[in-house]
Amino acid sequence: MPPRSDADVPTWVAELGLPGLVDIHTHFLPERVLRKVWAYFDAASTNYGFEWPIHYRYAEEARVQALRDLGVTTFAPLVYAHRPGMAAWLTDWAIDFAGRTTDAVPTATIFPEPDVADYLAKALDAGARCVKVHVQVGAFDPRDELLDPAWGLLAEAGVPAVVHCGDGPLKGEHTGLDVFEGVLRRHPRLLAVLAHAGMPDYGVALDLVDRYPGVHLDTTMVGTAFTEQIAPLPEDWPARLAAHADRIVLGTDFPNIPYPYAEQLAAIANWAEADDRLGADFLRAVLHGTPSRLLGLSS
Repeated sequence: MPPRSDADVPTWVAELGLPGLVDIHTHFLPERVLRKVWAYFDAASTNYGFEWPIHYRYAEEARVQALRDLGVTTFAPLVYAHRPGMAAWLTDWAIDFAGRTTDAVPTATIFPEPDVADYLAKALDAGARCVKVHVQVGAFDPRDELLDPAWGLLAEAGVPAVVHCGDGPLKGEHTGLDVFEGVLRRHPRLLAVLAHAGMPDYGVALDLVDRYPGVHLDTTMVGTAFTEQIAPLPEDWPARLAAHADRIVLGTDFPNIPYPYAEQLAAIANWAEADDRLGADFLRAVLHGTPSRLLGLSS
């Protein structure tokens, strides 16, 4: 039975035979940046046209503990820049955060600017295992030639990029899975995790999984009651997942979600129950095996 509340999650995870959850899409940011992000969500009725209350509006230490209490043993704390000159110091902050937080993996971010390859190479040398790219917030074209060396570095290193390039929840100047496919054509070996499963173009996202061996989808906010109101899944979603069971990874957007963490896990569990080809093996892959592989974990 899917978990009904956060309190149910650790037992549910243990019953699956997992040592814990591996979440590839969480957000930890410097305090002053996080406050601005939360202020944006507080104005969601204006920015999005609907309310978006932050469920885990805790201090940093309490947020880390909340993940531990849920049974999350490893998470990628993602940072992202919205203007030039931010990505390098945000990356330094993320590397430092991982250094003082045992369950966090070092991460980085990139932005189209002349020194992007330099600070990305430095981050990779420092052990960065995941990179966040937010096309909608950054308002840049991911095909920008300034980013080509960075995409090449990531493809060569086999480090995944979690890329928010879909048109949901807001269409941006350079969003669209067709736009990002331009990057994949240039760098077909890139490990790209399409954030929010490419919301709202879920079918197109799965088509990219078919065409490019490094493309994965994360589950962030997908299939929850909140998101089903604005970007509902196609009816054949579980059936289509059956052909891509090893290319789906757990992501949640913690702490910036407007509902309990358990709701995301329940949505994934419901997919597994809806198609006989999925089941517990699919859950174990999504919740632990596949994100562990992408992040280069030992297990």
